[in-house]
Amino acid sequence: MKAVVLGAGVIGVTSAYYLAREGFEVEVIDRREGPGLETSFANGGQISANHCEPWAAPGVLWQGIKWLGRVDAPLLYHLRLDPVLWAWTIRFIANSNERRFWENVARILRLALFSRNAFRELRSEIDIDYDLLQLGILNIYRNDKDFDQAIAHARIVSEMGCERQVLNLKKCIELEPALQNSTDNLVGGTWCPNDESGDAYKFTCEIEKKCIKMGVTFRYGVNVNGLNTDMWKVKSAIVDGGQGTEEIKGDVFVVALGSHSPALASDMGIKLPIYPVKGYSLTMPITNTLAAPNVSLTDDDNKMVFSRLGGNLRVAGTAEFNGYNNEIEKSRAQMTLDVATRIFPGACDETKAEFWTGLRPATPDGIPIIGRGRQENLLLNTGHGALGWTMAAGSGRIIASLALGLHPEISISNLGWERFS
Repeated sequence: MKAVVLGAGVIGVTSAYYLAREGFEVEVIDRREGPGLETSFANGGQISANHCEPWAAPGVLWQGIKWLGRVDAPLLYHLRLDPVLWAWTIRFIANSNERRFWENVARILRLALFSRNAFRELRSEIDIDYDLLQLGILNIYRNDKDFDQAIAHARIVSEMGCERQVLNLKKCIELEPALQNSTDNLVGGTWCPNDESGDAYKFTCEIEKKCIKMGVTFRYGVNVNGLNTDMWKVKSAIVDGGQGTEEIKGDVFVVALGSHSPALASDMGIKLPIYPVKGYSLTMPITNTLAAPNVSLTDDDNKMVFSRLGGNLRVAGTAEFNGYNNEIEKSRAQMTLDVATRIFPGACDETKAEFWTGLRPATPDGIPIIGRGRQENLLLNTGHGALGWTMAAGSGRIIASLALGLHPEISISNLGWERFS
């Protein structure tokens, strides 16, 4: 049987690996010139299975209103004539009440913990280097109100299977000594000791190499224009590689196109509420190893994360709602650098900072869309938002199970597109 995977980001390439492992002939199609060059390229580096709170949370609406008009806001919402964004926002607000928030937390945690275990099993199967660090992830807080709320959340999610420890400031500095140099006033943190960090782009490239050895075909610089259907089955993908239109036939088709998934899905009669949320990142060489963090950190105040990737520090975050615009706005890039240098002064060579933006494929409830489409051989693996790197291995295993006609290893209840219909 042949599987055609549309998209060569970390989600698509990992799906291809698991499909090939199950004996499928696999062909991967992507419009870019190589794997992982969109959202997977320079993300925050965290495999944050225990960071399970979606953006849609109680109080986020009023916080967003306070940030309106501020160019330096961690969450920047452009007021524009964009009906797709309006519809997405209405659904986002509907998911921001207390009941739905905790329902969504449970669903995210179910998939994220499964995926983290899948990563570990994958590493036992193949030798792969992607700057992995297994030191956990530390969330830091600057005021007692936010810290108290974090402590309350830690108690609740611990009952749901999450591993999260509360640390006072002294314990935070013992865990990550580089924090003692911070010019920000910190009050404490929560630590998820079993979470990890690593370079998603390196991982994607390494998995691609493994896939090629397994017989997977990768075709780059090829645009997917649509799918050809016959009643309730997809017969072929209609693509254009610059030398005319052609059809790629297959038995199973996997949509893993991130923010570009809705256009293709709509032709199949499926409306995917996925919006491209722009995030910024910077990568700069570490010049003082003692001043740079080893433990990956999350700064909820600024919606930023910090990960050491080999000899570099990766800083990523913020959220900007501005359609498919991925231009680098100098003021927001500078804001990212300013936060990094305040928390870890003297750690890196700021003059060599490399800036990047990527579009996270975000759903209103913060949960990816995984499952079957309307056609029995169409599989959806998209909408992972900021957690694509975290959920890649688990999502790929689920797709392979569905392609075989088997029940996945975990429940995928309420993960499909039908929850929005």
